[in-house]
Amino acid sequence: MKPISFESDLSSNAYPGRGIMLGITADGTKAVIAYFIMGRSENSRNRIFVEDGEGIRTQAFDESKLVDPSLIIYAPVRVLGNRTIVTNGDQTDTVYDLMNAEQTFEQSLKTRTFEPDDPNFTPRISGVVNVTDGKADISMSILKSDDGDPASSLRYTFTYENPTPGKGRFIHTYMGDGNPLPSFEGEPTPVIVGNDDIDTFTAKVWNALNSDNKVSLFTRYIDIATGKYESRIVNKNK
Repeated sequence: MKPISFESDLSSNAYPGRGIMLGITADGTKAVIAYFIMGRSENSRNRIFVEDGEGIRTQAFDESKLVDPSLIIYAPVRVLGNRTIVTNGDQTDTVYDLMNAEQTFEQSLKTRTFEPDDPNFTPRISGVVNVTDGKADISMSILKSDDGDPASSLRYTFTYENPTPGKGRFIHTYMGDGNPLPSFEGEPTPVIVGNDDIDTFTAKVWNALNSDNKVSLFTRYIDIATGKYESRIVNKNK
């Protein structure tokens, strides 16, 4: 499948849920990360991203309105040496801890399954960007139920060695809105990554997300030659 416009794909879906895009700029110099969250309920929308060390965490915007933090408060991004971990839940900590104990990305996620939010059984989506010795590799994963059957877990891991400049991979939790919400299907979508500076890229992604449902966006550019990075956070709640 040829890569499609990331912004067009986002704007065509009113509710992709939470999403991860990992890729390489067209000039091959930077690894690109985008992670966003959306929400339909007041509890889900009552969130912001805040910096937490080299990563980020979610936080209630209005603590008095926080109802159930179990699936909405977590660290989406953590850094382990040369590896940047991005997930849509507390499996970030699982991946961090077990990879730190010399298990692989895939092995660490075998200890987890989809979220217990019946009837949606929201998939757990995860990714790792490894920037080492002037090279970047990308891995992604989705753990989901078998078409809503909580007795059956489907586990998929995708590895992109020496990923092609100008291309990213986009995975998200839902195919669109619905009741129950339909889980993402297929491989991560190949999307076009240009040479925009991080502020232009961030603005394009934020503006493409549905204005009613978007909550927060995190972006990061990692210089492949040096490992140095710069990040941006956009929160709807201010």
